[in-house]
Amino acid sequence: MDLAKKVLLGLQADDFRHPLDLEATTTLKQIPGLDVAIRSLLGSVAEEFFYVDNIAASVLVSDKQLPSIHQLLLDACKVLDLEPPQLYVKQNPVPNAYTFAMRGKKPFMVLHTSLIEILTPQEIQAVIAHELGHLKCEHGVYLTMANIMVLAANLLPVWGTVLAQSMQEQMLRWVRCAEFSCDRAALLATQDPKVVMSVLMKLAGGSPTLAPQLNLNAFIEQARDYDSFSQDSLGEMLKTAQTANLTHPVPVIRAREIDRWGSSFEYQNILSLRNDNGVKKDDVQGGWRNW
Repeated sequence: MDLAKKVLLGLQADDFRHPLDLEATTTLKQIPGLDVAIRSLLGSVAEEFFYVDNIAASVLVSDKQLPSIHQLLLDACKVLDLEPPQLYVKQNPVPNAYTFAMRGKKPFMVLHTSLIEILTPQEIQAVIAHELGHLKCEHGVYLTMANIMVLAANLLPVWGTVLAQSMQEQMLRWVRCAEFSCDRAALLATQDPKVVMSVLMKLAGGSPTLAPQLNLNAFIEQARDYDSFSQDSLGEMLKTAQTANLTHPVPVIRAREIDRWGSSFEYQNILSLRNDNGVKKDDVQGGWRNW
């Protein structure tokens, strides 16, 4: 583990949760019985399906299997103060990673081989930490519901009712907001904004041959250009229409958010309150204590 990184013992989700995530989560929690319904109706079925699929068609990472990736997981978990979930690597041509955590079996995450191929080890750790952010923020229940709603919208005509469409829009808005919190978790684990922004750049336009040629500074300038496009009502309308049905915010906006948060007092305060061993400074007693 990089000795320069600070371990964040006692880190809580609300220490870094993005305000939009908090707002959207609060809105979902106001829907009576939604949390219980998702756990009861979908949890066991989805859990068994993914578990069997992972065991049968993916590689379980461990100290004996892809040990370098396993160490990236352990180090990120140590920084974020989390128990390591299972990590699988799956052959897939679409660069992606995802997390599942409902109940019963151990939480797990999956990395696609095509994503690993375009990233450096530090960037792979940023992706792992992003997925750990879902666990830290306890996003698992609503993530499952959002994914199933997206699938149902494509398969079931009845899902086109006004009520169902409204629920889907709320879930998609929530999952986009949740991604901002998880990007912050990635920054806390890597403690280098450029690493996280580089991942986003490669997700936007990377490939095994193009990734080494990409220019991060130019990508950050691109994010600023995207911002300036909303100076008039037409630009804002087009941007809203572009993102309405997405499960993730567009990469340039995520990069902009990390660039801002990485230089914020809030982020610096999380790191500065701890020494190199992850122990929080005790301002009252003038010493150190476990947080």
